[in-house]
Amino acid sequence: MQGNGEHHANDQRLPATAHATGLASPFDRAAWFDLLESYGFAGQGRVDAQGRAGAVTAWLPLRIETPGDVAGLTNWYSFAIRPLYTGDGDRGPALRALFHNLRRSAAHLTLYPVSDPDDLIAALRAAGWWVKATPSGDRHWLDLGDMDHDAWWASRPGALRNTVQRKAKKGIVDIQLLTEFDDGSWAAYEQIYAASWKPDEGHPALLCAFAETEGARGNLRMGIARIDGIPVAAQFWTVEDGTAFIHKLAHVEDSLKASPGTLLSAALFRHVIDIDKVKRVDFGTGNDAYKRDWMNRHDPLWRIKAFNPSRPAAWGPAFKAFARSLLRKEN
Repeated sequence: MQGNGEHHANDQRLPATAHATGLASPFDRAAWFDLLESYGFAGQGRVDAQGRAGAVTAWLPLRIETPGDVAGLTNWYSFAIRPLYTGDGDRGPALRALFHNLRRSAAHLTLYPVSDPDDLIAALRAAGWWVKATPSGDRHWLDLGDMDHDAWWASRPGALRNTVQRKAKKGIVDIQLLTEFDDGSWAAYEQIYAASWKPDEGHPALLCAFAETEGARGNLRMGIARIDGIPVAAQFWTVEDGTAFIHKLAHVEDSLKASPGTLLSAALFRHVIDIDKVKRVDFGTGNDAYKRDWMNRHDPLWRIKAFNPSRPAAWGPAFKAFARSLLRKEN
């Protein structure tokens, strides 16, 4: 199917109308990749790789790590990277065309995090790449199916439900939920994060810009928990296409006995399930133990490394990658 590909100039940009297969995500929009680029995450340059077959064009925003070495345009806030499309029709040939075109300029490609690797792996191999896919990280999510809030809550561990019931009865924690961006509330979030157990925020200005954009789209869901008027816990979520995405959460350590973070999570889950009518909640990347209390699904995330056999620069890295795999199998 390589002959179906058309080569396009690298300066063509991902159009705003491009979308992914399946449910939409905030990490599938041209605006997200533009934001990453504007805050310096495009390495030595951005390339919106593309391939066309029939009426369909496949797109994949990439950053140049070094000449000939490209990777998905992501950062630590990204839940996933996946191809985007414009036009109607069979998307498989367009994706194969994209990877065929990319062989003209790239020796090595890395994609991470990938949640559904099969189509990418198949298209890369069909386009002539050597491909190595490795589980790398975890993803916890909630599949509500036909459950309403009460049915889901009844399925959660008894210790979690008892904690929420006991702490809520004490009335110590006040919960505020917001569906619009508010400078004061965001300042409270940053204050809480700075006082939390978490490391320094990777890029607070980018995160704030992202939250403001999502607020303008009507997608933001934010919660602040206060004790005696003082902010002690905060969470930043968004909702889109029947899914709630949990982006950031933090609480002040010395408030832990009152469980403000747990109470805030419970309030936000109730809101997105009862009010927003979501059917999925995505807790993003990471295998933190507490996520299992709230979620009922767990999948690995994948790192895809692809090597272009027509480029001598790829041969050494490919040999090392596949040799390590063979050694592990033998041992």
